[in-house]
Amino acid sequence: MALLIELAGHTLALEHDGPGSPQAADGGLILPPGRVALLHGLGDALFYRHGHNSWSPCGWRRLSEPPLRIANPQRRLTADDDVWDDPARHHSSAVAALDAGDGNILLLGALGLGTARLSADRDTLAGWYEHGAQPWFAAYGPEAEVFAAYTGHLAARLGSSTRRAGNVWCSWYAYYETITEQQLAKDIDDLRGLPFDTVQVDDGWQQLVGDWQPNQKFPSGMRALADRIAETGMTAGLWLAPFIALPGSQLALQRPELLLRNARGERVIAGNNWGTGYYALDLSLPASRDFLAELTHRVVHEWGFKYLKLDFINAGAIPGDRADGAEREQSYRDALALIRQVAGDDVYLLGSGAILLPSLGILDGMRSGPDVAPMWQNYASDDPSDAMARNAVVNTLHRLWHQPLAEVDPDVIYFRSRLNLLTDQQLAWLRDMADICRFRAVSDPPSWLTPTELDDMITYLSARPQVRRLGRYAYSVDGRTADFTPAITPAAQAYPIS
Repeated sequence: MALLIELAGHTLALEHDGPGSPQAADGGLILPPGRVALLHGLGDALFYRHGHNSWSPCGWRRLSEPPLRIANPQRRLTADDDVWDDPARHHSSAVAALDAGDGNILLLGALGLGTARLSADRDTLAGWYEHGAQPWFAAYGPEAEVFAAYTGHLAARLGSSTRRAGNVWCSWYAYYETITEQQLAKDIDDLRGLPFDTVQVDDGWQQLVGDWQPNQKFPSGMRALADRIAETGMTAGLWLAPFIALPGSQLALQRPELLLRNARGERVIAGNNWGTGYYALDLSLPASRDFLAELTHRVVHEWGFKYLKLDFINAGAIPGDRADGAEREQSYRDALALIRQVAGDDVYLLGSGAILLPSLGILDGMRSGPDVAPMWQNYASDDPSDAMARNAVVNTLHRLWHQPLAEVDPDVIYFRSRLNLLTDQQLAWLRDMADICRFRAVSDPPSWLTPTELDDMITYLSARPQVRRLGRYAYSVDGRTADFTPAITPAAQAYPIS
């Protein structure tokens, strides 16, 4: 069906294949479920691309430019939705927008599950669902107002969270997988009395990804480690990748029936890390859900961890042949809901690799970009999902509109000079971004810091600055302007902040 619609005085042609007609809603229109297409009339506008998961690139590109995407197919499998990748046409996940150039944007956003995808060219902004049909939200107006209206509708339909993580210390960017019980015991003692709320033990404690028992480096067990953290008054946090398993894990070898397969019966490779491809659990299976329930109960109620970083969870929605034809986003959401139910409402759930819409109302926070890394750019890589500080900043800037729905985790900030290639300006951008997100995480062991660096960290973590948005890339932080515009330029290194 084709008809004309009006959005804030702007007339557009709409074509849709669903039942019903557009309905007025707060801030815009609810469009019928199914496939929709808007003849936008904006010509060579800037296109907002929203990434599929935490690491997928987000940002604005002109329609006449090449689309923002991950070119490397192996990396794209891990850090985006490879099914709907398009090297020629601009594409997006869940929501997209066009910048009219007069201070207004045109937004089209999905309001339900079913793996919503969008594309655009100089004439048309289109959206569709891979599975089933759900309605859409369309709006036209100032950027902040339009995204705020969209988040309001998402919260009403899918939920939101108001839990806060506080200040987090995590082990990853100091030790990576080399963590030991002995070293963490020293760090926990050094963190005592510092302004941290949570100590999160990252990757390296487990026997193998998929086998969630402590390895030989943790002879006292995980309950003892959680108790040691709790005794300091901080919350004990733990890293898990509950939806995946490495090929050599006991889970993959002894319980292969839990793994997702394709239509040919082959195990699906859900992504690549740790030097190999990894498998995904088939979350539509009762036995896989039993595995998740038992794992969550053990980690939370037996070991005592009350903050869970759930990593690589996009693998739960990788394409595959699921039981009874289950839709992949719904399977992902049902598995997260099970983890929430078993863990309890007092446990903070952070998703990394999280997919926005099916995570809402369940996850308390979501990573907003790739790993930071203590360098601004990698001269050997132009991958927008690669681990580097600039990629993390750019992606977070373009996901800040998520804030009413769940905490936006921009990843860690640095205070150490040891093993750190970031300039003062780049460090300032990271710290300002964490303040804007109100999610502040650090991975510097106190013993690595000079007295001045330690004082700087304490002062920063103890402050509660007032933050106000000034524009797309500019914010006021306690009256000082934090302008990220130079950070968006790939060649930006060190620019003064006014």
